[in-house]
Amino acid sequence: MRILVLLLFMNGITMTQDWANLNKYKKQNSKLGPPKINGNRIVFMGNSITESWSELYPEYFSEKDYINRGIGGQTTPQMLIRFREDVIDLKPKIVVILAGTNDIAGNTGPATVKMITDNIISMAELARSNRIHVILSSILPTADYPWNPGLNPPEKIAAVNNIMKKYTERNSITYLDYYSSMVTRNKGLKKEYTYDGVHPNRSGYKLMSSLADKAISETLDLIGKSE
Repeated sequence: MRILVLLLFMNGITMTQDWANLNKYKKQNSKLGPPKINGNRIVFMGNSITESWSELYPEYFSEKDYINRGIGGQTTPQMLIRFREDVIDLKPKIVVILAGTNDIAGNTGPATVKMITDNIISMAELARSNRIHVILSSILPTADYPWNPGLNPPEKIAAVNNIMKKYTERNSITYLDYYSSMVTRNKGLKKEYTYDGVHPNRSGYKLMSSLADKAISETLDLIGKSE
């Protein structure tokens, strides 16, 4: 988080001037153009876990109409503010939302489970009202946050994931469960999938990519049946 703030100041942008970092992808968004006819444009919305996916496992995004709109350090209220610019205006067929861990870490202040899930659900509702299909991802397991230790995050992570899973079931939305495949007995992230206990390494992204592919395929099948 400190690195993110420093970079913003170096670029002449303070957190108060562009709190949601709307400028991050402004140029890329303007150059994208409309999606291909009969194409499957998919936007990945998230924080550093999403952003680093393109850096540590770039082949997952190559030669696909997948658009990475992750921003390191972000919380759900920041993502909600930029959701129109970085998702809706790009007119994707599907949005994959992975959010909430930085809220639990307190990156933009204290956040309750209800605050987190309300913001994620608001993003899902915005997408659906604009005819964008939604894949809601579980928060990855984390035993502790190196930059803000002692918060005991596993309980909140489990609570958010449980609410999100029930929401997807009630609304016929695809639930992308990373958590179950990556969690240890102590509710942390398996060592083979991470370099710091929070963020995935290349092996972690390989696993996430296979799980995401399955969720995307299921969602596309559902779209095909409904059209």
